[in-house]
Amino acid sequence: MTFMRILIGNVFILFFISFFTLLFIETTKELSSAQSLHQVLDESIELEKITLSSNSLVLDKNGNTISDIYSSENRIHLSYEDIPSSVLEAFIAAEDHSFYEHHGFDMSGIARAFLVNLQSQSVEQGGSTVTQQLARNLYLSHSQTYERKLTELLYSYHLERVFTKQEILEMYINTVYFANGVYGMEAASQYYFDQTIEELSIAEIAFLSAIPNNPTHYDPLKNSELTHERKKWILLQMLNQEFIDEETYHDAKSEEITIYSFEKQDQFPDYTTYVFYELQQLISKEEGYKKRLRAASSAEERSAIRETIQNRVDQLLASGITIDTALDPKAQSHAVSTINHYLGDTGIQGATSIIDHEKGEIVAITGGVSYNKFDFHRGFQAYRQPGSAIKPLLVFAPLLEETKLNRSSIIDASPINRGNYEPKNFGGAIYGKVTLEEAFKNSYNTAAVRMFDMIGVETGFDYFNQFDFNQISSNDYRLPSALGGLTNGVTVNELTQAYSVFATQGVYRSPKAIRQVTDLDGNILYTWESEDKEVWEQSTVEEMKTMLRSVVSSGTGTAAHFTGSNYVGGKTGTTNDFHDLWFVGSSDRYTTGLWVGKDDPSSIYVQSQNNLHTRLWSDIMKELNQ
Repeated sequence: MTFMRILIGNVFILFFISFFTLLFIETTKELSSAQSLHQVLDESIELEKITLSSNSLVLDKNGNTISDIYSSENRIHLSYEDIPSSVLEAFIAAEDHSFYEHHGFDMSGIARAFLVNLQSQSVEQGGSTVTQQLARNLYLSHSQTYERKLTELLYSYHLERVFTKQEILEMYINTVYFANGVYGMEAASQYYFDQTIEELSIAEIAFLSAIPNNPTHYDPLKNSELTHERKKWILLQMLNQEFIDEETYHDAKSEEITIYSFEKQDQFPDYTTYVFYELQQLISKEEGYKKRLRAASSAEERSAIRETIQNRVDQLLASGITIDTALDPKAQSHAVSTINHYLGDTGIQGATSIIDHEKGEIVAITGGVSYNKFDFHRGFQAYRQPGSAIKPLLVFAPLLEETKLNRSSIIDASPINRGNYEPKNFGGAIYGKVTLEEAFKNSYNTAAVRMFDMIGVETGFDYFNQFDFNQISSNDYRLPSALGGLTNGVTVNELTQAYSVFATQGVYRSPKAIRQVTDLDGNILYTWESEDKEVWEQSTVEEMKTMLRSVVSSGTGTAAHFTGSNYVGGKTGTTNDFHDLWFVGSSDRYTTGLWVGKDDPSSIYVQSQNNLHTRLWSDIMKELNQ
């Protein structure tokens, strides 16, 4: 009974195909009939726009891949022009001898499959052309049923009408499955051989071309001996069809194939996590989402906009973009290892941001001790009180800019009382008249609050708000902010970005990690616009740089000093009860910020007394400036 059903089914399918072929031949003779048939196909079969996912890449400053971005489908898209002819010939030899002659299906191939199926009493072969396989991969299921087979024929014929042979081959090479989550020949080449498709030998091409016929059966990681056998058969087919000569055939047949142990590239998790965040910011700015967020009137509306942004980012990442970054692998590795070495299993966390202020680029950023990708990132997500590290930006530089005083000018550092606010110096010390430089390098709180009061809170924040601080609110417009007493605080990356202005003659360039984002064809999709903003006059900058240098030479940051740079200057910061330790400063080339503290804030007084933060900063900077 089963045999009779299969026999009847095979006879039916053969009759249908014969009828379909005859119809095609006759209709091509009569234009009116052909148009009628094509109209029916156009109405019955809608070929949806084909959008294939493709791997995205994150590159370092040298153009080397540091992260492959893909989820379920590992695919690297190739245009037809980039597919070597030997690859096309291998697939045509193995899968579809008459590809350039048929109109979507091959009657002789189907007839051969019919005989095999009849003998085996099952549907074991389909006689599928490349076009049929493409139709199945893009639009249909892979079930072995006659209903699906008939639908496949119609789709294949329609595909041949809509697309050129070159377009079909390009889509096929990019969609065909190579086992182990790998789609497309380029991804397979890199996955199994760690080479681009252009670097493959004829033997390697034949080896890879063997897999799609039955990816489970010919999986080279599990059944390599079977893959090799089919490779030999493909080489023979290429010889028989005169794609290769006898010498090439024998050389390729005997060539030893070595499979590469593939590992997905995913280096520098601290930096790549930040790159994903910055990519969101870049797309949000360029596509208008940032303005929509600012105009949103409710938390629900803002949440919906953020979800839209994330969907847009996911869409772009699936399209095969390349993200060029400023990452300096040496600087990043050293920063990570130094922080891990110093803090290790102490329960204390730390994060740093390193900026090449000549180029206005973030070359390194860390997220915490032994950081894992996409965990909470202390470099740009941890908002902490900055302590006295805020003084250069909010108090001293604005004072110099507004009053034209200089570092030798005298300021009153005696106790000050404004309403109920009475700031204290470290250890309760009391001072009198001092120079600006002395008040700065020794971090006298009373002097800083008095200066902030002199210029006015709003004036100080007018300057401060020209930088990229995201959590400043109207509640911060008060005198305690002069000592870092902010409502939400700042991140180490924000503070480091702002400090770079002292190394760029008072012009702020908003340092970024991403240089540009390009599509598969190399077209630039996004890039940050250079927005030079003059914040300080040259005279203010020179005075500030001298005072920042004095902190390291004879002030609170002497442990931060190192040799190898003509200039070293910076500012310490310590918050109440020693919850946070900061040092932010510059050398000739780099501006680096460092924060040290505990996620659950508690005192790290001993570490403060041992100059943990300044010593750690110095060790990071020494390596960069060698």
